[in-house]
Amino acid sequence: MKPFVLIATRPEDDIADAEYEQFCRRSGLDERDLRRVRLEAAPMPPLDLDEVSGIMLGGSPFTTSDPRESKTPLQLRVEADLAALLDRVLARDVPLLGACYGVGTLGVHQGAVVDRTYGESAGPIEVSLTDAGRVDPLVRTARLPDRFMAFVGHKEAVRSLPPHAVLLATGTASPVQMFRIGTRQYATQFHPELDPPGLAQRLDAYRDHGYFEPDELAHLLEVIATVDVDAAGGVLRSFAELFAR
Repeated sequence: MKPFVLIATRPEDDIADAEYEQFCRRSGLDERDLRRVRLEAAPMPPLDLDEVSGIMLGGSPFTTSDPRESKTPLQLRVEADLAALLDRVLARDVPLLGACYGVGTLGVHQGAVVDRTYGESAGPIEVSLTDAGRVDPLVRTARLPDRFMAFVGHKEAVRSLPPHAVLLATGTASPVQMFRIGTRQYATQFHPELDPPGLAQRLDAYRDHGYFEPDELAHLLEVIATVDVDAAGGVLRSFAELFAR
């Protein structure tokens, strides 16, 4: 099988390593079949898109919709590298799945309005499929129910999609939880890679980064320990199953 590639941008080694392990476990891929590129550490290496099954994009400390003048040179370079990659991915119809940061990245690339209107504090939410979502090949392969639980935590979100995007899932606080561009490029606002232990580790690491009130941490940990997010993880498993070649 040709490998998938995870594009990562988290600077903390322990969190970056945990994210990679979570993507491997929830997708069912091992280290041979899911290669990692840490884009915050170095510019995008050459990627032969003929030799990969697909691209995954993990979460990020970066916020796409921040004013350009407030962004660091590193963030601007990462965004430029990702935009160039998306140009190639869309032109070649390479399968793509972006989680959380992928919504802003793919959304901006395709003309969506991305801002802080629909940010969500870290924790569990209920995700609801749209009519288009119920017949989408990836959603059907994942056997997602009409409503399922997932974990979120984001400062920005899509406020409106461009006409050519297909809304697959929505939520109460953030109306765009999953969308598709073309036939094989997907983005989820929720984190399909995260289970309760994974989110607990991430909450501890980012407790002072504005994703939730720090004094809420103990309560959040109690809440997420009881939430079943296995259905959300099916998105990653099905992406790997559907597009492996």
